[in-house]
Amino acid sequence: MEREARAFWIRSPGKGEIRDVALPEPGPGEVLVRTVCSGVSRGTESIVFRGAVPPNQHAIMRAPFQDGAFPGPVKYGYLNVGVVEHGPPELLGRTVFCLYPHQTRYVVPASAVTPVPAEVPPGRAILAGTVETAVNALWDAAPLVGDRVAVVGAGMVGCSVAGVLAGFPGCDVQLVDTDPSRADVARALGVGFAAPEDAAGGCDLVVHASATEAGLARSLELLAPDGEVVELSWYGDRRISVPLGEFFHSRRLTIRGSQVGALPPARRARRTFADRVALALRLLANPAFDTLVTGESPFADLPRVMPRLASGELPALCQRITY
Repeated sequence: MEREARAFWIRSPGKGEIRDVALPEPGPGEVLVRTVCSGVSRGTESIVFRGAVPPNQHAIMRAPFQDGAFPGPVKYGYLNVGVVEHGPPELLGRTVFCLYPHQTRYVVPASAVTPVPAEVPPGRAILAGTVETAVNALWDAAPLVGDRVAVVGAGMVGCSVAGVLAGFPGCDVQLVDTDPSRADVARALGVGFAAPEDAAGGCDLVVHASATEAGLARSLELLAPDGEVVELSWYGDRRISVPLGEFFHSRRLTIRGSQVGALPPARRARRTFADRVALALRLLANPAFDTLVTGESPFADLPRVMPRLASGELPALCQRITY
């Protein structure tokens, strides 16, 4: 059994490197996983890579198997799919998803991995962490049959929300973004698309995921009276202004935060984190989600790829890393 691995570390803000890692011997109830592919969650990982996690969020923003500390050196990431090479018989040889950083092999408790359904290819299963965020957001939002819903911000999270909403009976869903090329993604997911200025108003619900002031302001404008914005954007250390004048009070609007680190109160007693990620993997049986993987790079290139992703030079929804 190989006792060494290689991992991607952020040495300091804006600087990444590959480091050798010594693996522990798997103990009872643990698995050794060989990574097949991982995904760069571009929004959050770009903030981490730039060193823009606010000090008061350092503890909250820790990834489940993070090593090091913000702003660096830190090993960070949470979209990993691999094959179990050592562990309980029921998992041996299985393809599994784990909230683990970018690393060639790793040892974790068996309870930390979720088997990937046979109908979900490994290259799509890396999206499980992001679709899990979408599931959590929609548990918070609780859309109803026939609702008019806008998703503002067609990044990885926004597109995942739209992809899940596409299966809600009778819902009229529009994906809203300033990038006209996202219309192709919306079409593949089976939802409508509009530029912000052309988006239809009167929405019962708006999910905001653009991480911009303009996107949040437009989200509020799109609501019908008594409507709600579910805020999924992560702004890092940026301060933003919220337009609470104009129609905010007269229309009795609501802004609700949603974050994947906690289960919504209405599900907390009846669902676990494991239930949520297993549901996300089942939803990924839909091949339409393949459209969210827009680029691919080998693991060895990650120190050169991450700066380009963080700066926007390399446009991507999810960048798949191959091993």
